[in-house]
Amino acid sequence: MAQGTVIHVAPEQPTYAVCVLGTETQLDVYGSAPQGCTCFGINASPGVVVDVAHDPPAKKNSSGSSKWPLDPGLEVNLSMRTASSSMGDQKVQISYYGPKTNQVQALLYITGVEISLSADITRTGKGKPTKARKNQRTWTWGPRGQGAILLVNCDKDNSKSSTTDCVDDQVLGREDPQDMSLVTLSTKTPRDFFTKHQLVLHVAKSEMDKVRVFQASRGKQRPTYQEILGPEKPSYTLQLPGGQYSTDFYVEGLAFPDANFPGLISLTISLLDTSNPEFPKNLVFQDSVVFRVAPWIMTPNTQPAKEVYVCRIFGNEDFVNSLTTLARKAKCKLTICPMEENMQDRWMQDEIEIGYIQAPHKTLPVVFDSPRNRNLKEFPLKCLLGPDFGYVTRSLPPEDVTSLDSFGNLEVSPPVTVGKKKYPLGRILIGDSSYPSDKSLEMHQALQDFLAAQRVQAPVKLYSDWLTVGHVDEFLSFVPAVHKKGFRLLLASPRSCYQLFQEQLKAGHGEALLFDGIKGKKQQKIKDILSNKKLKEHNSYVESCIDWNREVLKRELGLTERDIVDIPQLFKLQPDSPGVFKAEALFPNMVNMLVLGKHLGIPKPFGPVIHGRCCLEEKVRSLLEPLGLHCTFIDDFYCYHLQHGEIHCGTNVRRQPFSFKWWHMVP
Repeated sequence: MAQGTVIHVAPEQPTYAVCVLGTETQLDVYGSAPQGCTCFGINASPGVVVDVAHDPPAKKNSSGSSKWPLDPGLEVNLSMRTASSSMGDQKVQISYYGPKTNQVQALLYITGVEISLSADITRTGKGKPTKARKNQRTWTWGPRGQGAILLVNCDKDNSKSSTTDCVDDQVLGREDPQDMSLVTLSTKTPRDFFTKHQLVLHVAKSEMDKVRVFQASRGKQRPTYQEILGPEKPSYTLQLPGGQYSTDFYVEGLAFPDANFPGLISLTISLLDTSNPEFPKNLVFQDSVVFRVAPWIMTPNTQPAKEVYVCRIFGNEDFVNSLTTLARKAKCKLTICPMEENMQDRWMQDEIEIGYIQAPHKTLPVVFDSPRNRNLKEFPLKCLLGPDFGYVTRSLPPEDVTSLDSFGNLEVSPPVTVGKKKYPLGRILIGDSSYPSDKSLEMHQALQDFLAAQRVQAPVKLYSDWLTVGHVDEFLSFVPAVHKKGFRLLLASPRSCYQLFQEQLKAGHGEALLFDGIKGKKQQKIKDILSNKKLKEHNSYVESCIDWNREVLKRELGLTERDIVDIPQLFKLQPDSPGVFKAEALFPNMVNMLVLGKHLGIPKPFGPVIHGRCCLEEKVRSLLEPLGLHCTFIDDFYCYHLQHGEIHCGTNVRRQPFSFKWWHMVP
């Protein structure tokens, strides 16, 4: 409930006070009692509700001529039924009595006013918010939770601007206010009320750089908007007429939740008494609306694909053509970044991650731009940022950026339940080192802080620093499946590959060649791969790294072995730095795939051909097609694999947001 003041009365002279509708104002009857008085009576005008309570025992009575004993536990509260038409038009009379004193009276003249700050605290997303009947000063999670929601206004509705809308202090066009949250101030006062009172709208100084508030003015042709709160502007004195009036404010977020910002912002209205110019202004009433800034949310492979992004570079024409065919089958838009813009930077997955933000009234995609800042660094700003497509980044000093800060090292699981804990939006997965050392790498703490601060997709750290590139998408992926959980986790598996090759050897196919048909690549027979002790030792080490992650994923995502599909894959260790060896895929890494609904774009492994078919492809088909998935194997050998990446590394996907509303969960 909004907060009012305590009223002290004096028998010697009348007291004047203001009471705001919807609040209870405490009347200090006991502290104001003349010496020697032991009880009191109270009478009030019809527009005033008087509530008298003793503790102990709790006893209540409405206004009237009854006498009440005076004691320290006495509480008297006043509330107003209607707003006053003139100053002091409602009266309360307190009569004090004592065994040895005559009746003493104290008079209180009350002005009832309506001051209502309304926002969409019930999260309906429908038009103008109704006048709040609930407590707006708290924000709660869950399907029965309440509290207003604020979007970071991070798209670009103004085509002439070079940056996001929240950077400037203007509202341009009709689209910009739609990205903001509406707050309405309604007042009903006597006509001359604001000659001796002020209303101030304000935020905490610690929050003024996180929010901006515009006041709308009704123009003859279209509304105009004035910035009244924002950076370096924590408070604003409103110029309001007396009588009945309402004004609209449009509120935009300027910052996402982060390590030093939990995402909560309080917009407060304060009523000040300015009747005595010789004294400081007196606080009469205060009310607040608490907003939570909407988090940035990632979308997993199980969400329907809306748009695929890929770079056109020298030598990948066939790859792009294959991807075009796959996108058409999946009924998904394909956007190709031309060579003059990407300058041969092909790693679309590493540069960006596309998620979304959502409030009850609006949802928009938001690209998270990684700090890698190579030749694709302008792509998200020039080609994605625009009307209803937002942008966010975390800039780092170039010398601090490592491979693990690229977003091939940033994935998210589908929704999971772990014990009794539900993660309806999944959990973020990031690659890390197994333990800190002078040679280990990890995702920069600024990125980790940002991801954790969103709260709705609690991050899980995996061990990925054993890989040359060091990204989690090199050993895992998720695919949709008709299954209790709705998905399967795919893990790269040397064990599965060796088992497959052993089966082919026993079947008499030991002479079949890996890399058959690849020019300039040394071909290897199945029997030679199986007899290569050094390669087996490499993959035994890799298997142990993947098994470590396997157990972490099972524990943190609530998975069992039935939820995991092992995709055959071999790795080799290569020198990374003096005394340090790291792993890379021996042949195109099939788990590093593109998932477009039921259609999978899988790196063509160029495995041993048996009876006219690649045995690796056939094995993967046998594992995934029973799940209702369609496998398309795409040749990425020269343009991606030899550059230490695969299809997933070279593409990116904008996916449909979750139907589940993030504010319905309990982090």
